[in-house]
Amino acid sequence: MGYVYGMRRRDFLTAGLGSLAQPGARRTYRAAIIGHTGRGGYGHEWETAWKGLPSIEVVAVADPDDAGRGRAMARSGAARGYRDYLEMLRKEKPDLVGIFPRWLDQRLAMVTAAAEAGAHILIEKPFAQSLREADALVAVAERHGIKVQVGHTARPTPVTRRAYEMVRTGQIGVLLEMRARGKEDARAGGEDLIVLGTHDFDLMRMFAGDPKWVFAHVTEKGEEVDPRRARQPTEPVGPVAGDEVAAMFYFPGGVHGYFGSKASDQRSGVRFGLTLYGSKGAIFIPLTAVPSEPPYLLRSPSWVSDSGAAWERINAPGPKTRADANAMMVADLLEAVETGRDPVCSARDGRWTIEMVTGIYQSQLSGARVEFPLKNRRHPLDN
Repeated sequence: MGYVYGMRRRDFLTAGLGSLAQPGARRTYRAAIIGHTGRGGYGHEWETAWKGLPSIEVVAVADPDDAGRGRAMARSGAARGYRDYLEMLRKEKPDLVGIFPRWLDQRLAMVTAAAEAGAHILIEKPFAQSLREADALVAVAERHGIKVQVGHTARPTPVTRRAYEMVRTGQIGVLLEMRARGKEDARAGGEDLIVLGTHDFDLMRMFAGDPKWVFAHVTEKGEEVDPRRARQPTEPVGPVAGDEVAAMFYFPGGVHGYFGSKASDQRSGVRFGLTLYGSKGAIFIPLTAVPSEPPYLLRSPSWVSDSGAAWERINAPGPKTRADANAMMVADLLEAVETGRDPVCSARDGRWTIEMVTGIYQSQLSGARVEFPLKNRRHPLDN
């Protein structure tokens, strides 16, 4: 079953759901899984996210690859398998659908089919390969009245929530600015921006609200990026460009947020995360590991370690494995379905991450500050 910081996984997740997770408190939900081995698979172990939760029956997996489907059925505990996800949706009539391929070339069709079947959706990030597609996904969800949870797993974890509470209660003083970096591995620059930078953007909005504008600079080997430098990344997540991205966002309350990703000789990803700078100190939320490691706190207005202050870890109970972090997203989605509230990372939240990425390219190509919400919804690199 697995343990989460000394608690059994099922007990941890049950505690996270509160009274809604108690046996008999609600109906049993039928969950189905859509994956595609060789075309984005099941993302980051999402096929196991449903296991161990009360009130969920994993009824089926759809995957055109026979061997991959069999492995996913074994990992997820699904009762049946299908080659065609449309057939699965028609026959199984699930209440919940997981759309888990990392590749985005089938995303809109899969979400549309699940929404038309009346199922609430858990979806791997990034949310969409373009802002227009993100708009279409939000419209589909709202038209059919279904909940969508986007897999930015850092947002609901107890360590992130602990950092949020510390900022809210003034433990680092007035929030002055935020600085985020992508993973900066072999994908540094444009691909890092869409694949992993969305985690940073989601957390920026969590701490500071919706951005008002962005001003950005994107280059490739020191040369200015334009649409002629657009390329397809290692996986189909939309066009990307640049091996260096630098962007400044403006948030309500006079808070500026900075994002950077640059190719260099350091590819370990140790800088991946978000640092919150306040008038009395700073908090660093690392994103290199999933689930996130405990944040670091520095109680110094100078933002450097000195004789009176040193970086310390913020301890909070939380998931210890990726599967448990994923299951927290399921738990939150179920509570959203039961109570009618939005999931912790809704379709609109997912769209904001794509809008922030799109704004960066629009600013680079225009050489100017770009206001949100974007008036031009077309992908700037789409020729």
